Amino acid sequence: MSADRQDPTTAPQETDSGPTTASRLGRTVLLLLTAVVVGAVVSIVGLKAIETVNWPAFNSSNVTRSLTTAGQVLAIAVLVVVALLYRYGKGRAFIPFLSAAAMSAFVTVTIGMPLGATRLYLFGLSVDQEFRTEYLTRMTSSPRLADMTYPDLPPYYPAGWFWWGGRFANLLGQPGWEAYKPWAIVSMAVAAAVGVILFNRMFGADRGVALGLAVTTLALLYASPEPYAAILVIIGVPMMIVLTYALRGRTRAAEGPIGPLRGATSWPAVSGAGVFLGISAATYTLYTGLFALTAILLACYFLVQGWLAASNKATPTRTVKAHRREIVVAVIGRLVSMGVIAGGIALLVWAPYLLKRLSSAPASGGTAEHYLPERGATFPLPMFGVNLVGAITMIGLLWILLRFRTRTVAVAMGATVITVYLFCLLSMLMTAMGTTLLSFRLEPILVTALAAAGVFGVVDIGRWAVGRFGDVRVVVGAVAVLAAIAAAQSIPGHLGTEITTAYTDTDGYGKRADARPAGAESYFAEIDKLIGKQTGRPPTENVVLTADFGFLSIYPYWGFQGLTSHYANPLAEFDKRAAAIARWAKSEDSDQLVAHLDESPWKAPNVFLFRYSSDGYSLRLAEDVYPNDPNVKRYTVTFDPSVFDDPRFEVTEVGPFVLVVRK
Repeated sequence: MSADRQDPTTAPQETDSGPTTASRLGRTVLLLLTAVVVGAVVSIVGLKAIETVNWPAFNSSNVTRSLTTAGQVLAIAVLVVVALLYRYGKGRAFIPFLSAAAMSAFVTVTIGMPLGATRLYLFGLSVDQEFRTEYLTRMTSSPRLADMTYPDLPPYYPAGWFWWGGRFANLLGQPGWEAYKPWAIVSMAVAAAVGVILFNRMFGADRGVALGLAVTTLALLYASPEPYAAILVIIGVPMMIVLTYALRGRTRAAEGPIGPLRGATSWPAVSGAGVFLGISAATYTLYTGLFALTAILLACYFLVQGWLAASNKATPTRTVKAHRREIVVAVIGRLVSMGVIAGGIALLVWAPYLLKRLSSAPASGGTAEHYLPERGATFPLPMFGVNLVGAITMIGLLWILLRFRTRTVAVAMGATVITVYLFCLLSMLMTAMGTTLLSFRLEPILVTALAAAGVFGVVDIGRWAVGRFGDVRVVVGAVAVLAAIAAAQSIPGHLGTEITTAYTDTDGYGKRADARPAGAESYFAEIDKLIGKQTGRPPTENVVLTADFGFLSIYPYWGFQGLTSHYANPLAEFDKRAAAIARWAKSEDSDQLVAHLDESPWKAPNVFLFRYSSDGYSLRLAEDVYPNDPNVKRYTVTFDPSVFDDPRFEVTEVGPFVLVVRK
């Protein structure tokens, strides 16, 4: 039976005369839970094994890269064994475990081995990783939902991945910044294990492992610096197939949508799609917008398809009008049901922020959409690249165009691709309104969707080759495996800058993993001890004004001001806070400064961490200068040291820093 004839939550080998829907669903849920456990265990054990050896730094030796390649080849070899076992009907009971273990091991060795000699993740504590680490540090300090920087505010950025990361850090007994690397790798490994099980259930393990490997490889290549995005990419590609089936109903792609809402609807698929959308909304807003728009686009496609095909399905007992009404009610009903489920899950994270906004709390200064790099001004066209990614995505594009009338996968991947390009077009048009949709961040979804379709294209090419040249399956399989190895071993090189930064940045223990002299951040531990001694409070009861945001990434102090307006909570009023800091810097004496602090509409800082300069105590802050690229302008605010020459302040010089504590 073709996979397109089935609910994607069932196994390909089971027919309608086999196990009941309930038993198939139960088996699928059990397999997914097994994938989570196996993926977590394999990745944690793998990371622990890597940590036991004193590896050389990635940026000064090829040892870890060599071992990464070896590990990748072994993981791919296990996946090949899985495909052969499935093809020849052997060891079916072991296939789910081997699939999940091999995929999670592939992720662990691909990212974990190059980072084996550092405690930091890709990009270290620089660029965007600085605020992501700060968020995880905040969620590690307490399970209460809170903004990463500002006190007494609900989170604006979805806290899902970070909240679970905080619980992971608590379980390991590690500070948030140190748990970031293992949590990123473990969560991606678990996602890869879940993804391959979903593909196996839909298409059989022979195609399933190929699909899982293709999607995971490209997700690591394009999205691994943003781990919560990589997770949604890896799981999102198979779930778009489930979502497509859920909207269409229990029928084949060529037959179009089916009604009525009851009986013809696969409620497990609808529920699964709704749960995925809800998890996505609790994890990454931008990707959720893409997935939701794809669902709406698919619903419109099915409505048109059902409307046009209604005359062919009319009977003496059911008119064309009645059939069309059934289709409309069924498709919209399924879409709304998904939305209700997704909304319920999303509110677990979003409710505090939404309630605050609805209460008319002041908000300003947030500029999350004010970023337009060069790749955001053009359409991503990976299929025209002269490389393996270009080849597989071009095959995928052609396969979608040829099969979208007859294959559910082609409909799902085609709709995803179209939605990405619609998003890109809308983002470009919105630049005229002074904002964007950050569409350049959607490229990982585009590439993986095309790659998944490309796997099916390669399967069809293999069948054609067998019919044309005889039994050349070994040749096709060997070439596919070598191509997979080539793509996999290119990942560390592609992420070379990100990996190198993880070795050159100073970590929370004041050390650089490449054994070079540490930066000024090595003084952070001493500063933390001084703050605790001078205030008599734990970090979570202090508000720090500083431009060294790495300090807030390592320790859970609250910040008076955020890294940039692009990552700031709109409720924090970033722009007004910036103006207040500039006004404080103009204070002529201690009394004036204290008065300004006491009059602050926000919780005023009781700790100041400056850089020492010849002009005074300085803060290097940032302002939004969109539409320029770069979109951030740095400027310096300098305080006169004399305003802190007062018994109400305690001043301590620590290396290049000046610590001021208000008593």
